[in-house]
Amino acid sequence: MNRIVLRSLSPARAVLPAAVFLAFLGAASTPAVAGPFSHMFAKSAAHKTVDAGDKAALVGAAVRQALDEKRYVDAADLFEKAQIAKISSPHLVDLDGELLLARGQYSDALMMFRGASADPAEKAEALEGEGLALSMLGKSDEALADLKQATALDKSLWRAWNGLGREYDIRHDWKLSEAAYKEGLACAGAETAIILNNRGYSHMLQHQPELAKTDFVAALDKDPALAAARTNLRIAMAMDGHYDRAAVVGVGDDKAAVLNNVGLAAAIRGDYPEAEKLLNQAIQAKGAYYERAADNLQLAKQLEARSVEHQALPNVTP
Repeated sequence: MNRIVLRSLSPARAVLPAAVFLAFLGAASTPAVAGPFSHMFAKSAAHKTVDAGDKAALVGAAVRQALDEKRYVDAADLFEKAQIAKISSPHLVDLDGELLLARGQYSDALMMFRGASADPAEKAEALEGEGLALSMLGKSDEALADLKQATALDKSLWRAWNGLGREYDIRHDWKLSEAAYKEGLACAGAETAIILNNRGYSHMLQHQPELAKTDFVAALDKDPALAAARTNLRIAMAMDGHYDRAAVVGVGDDKAAVLNNVGLAAAIRGDYPEAEKLLNQAIQAKGAYYERAADNLQLAKQLEARSVEHQALPNVTP
């Protein structure tokens, strides 16, 4: 099942060399007039010079906009130019971690966030980034500690609340996960579609498909392009037994993938004949060997065999 955890994670990430993102802790200096940021630092009549802090702030604002718009190549280009111009600040280090996080380079992102967290002004957001990176690296206990500390320092960090919800889901602590998602949804500027999708996923884990469907529909109302919510909605419908609705294929949908997901949901539900039918249809729709559907078909058959064995056991009462 698909789960979106981080605001800036998206498919089709290009990866640039790690060296592009390093060396932001050196002393800043004024770039030459023809340098990479000369258009941003042109002198006005009122201000003959732009100090290092203002330069870093201008670069940071441009990077932040690029990250928010998921223009990761542009953000990387801005960082490379800042490195050439020797423009640095703890905030830029934190934003560098954001870019690495968005690209799935979690270990490198963690290094950046830890560097930024030494600055009191960046500590809360850096801890948020640390926690999210640790969560993606599978270091759950460390992630939980960082995310809790981040939200204690700044309750407006919706991604930290969202990450906490995921961590509590892993622990099956449903009450705390629900509370975390609720806090995230209340944050100003939160990407509510992502949080609603993750809360719906949590409801699926709790075998509450009706509540899950409500959240997935709400997520798609907020962001119709959120593919994870659409996939999860299909799975929730299938878990509720609505296979025909779940298997409807729209424009741009991968029919084989849709049938595979619905078939797997049927197997989880214990409807093994329907699961095997759907998974066989997925394999046929692929037109070639479909390893994922073949594996799920094998799983469905194994689960069915175990179910038959269990039913055949004598019912012995003391």
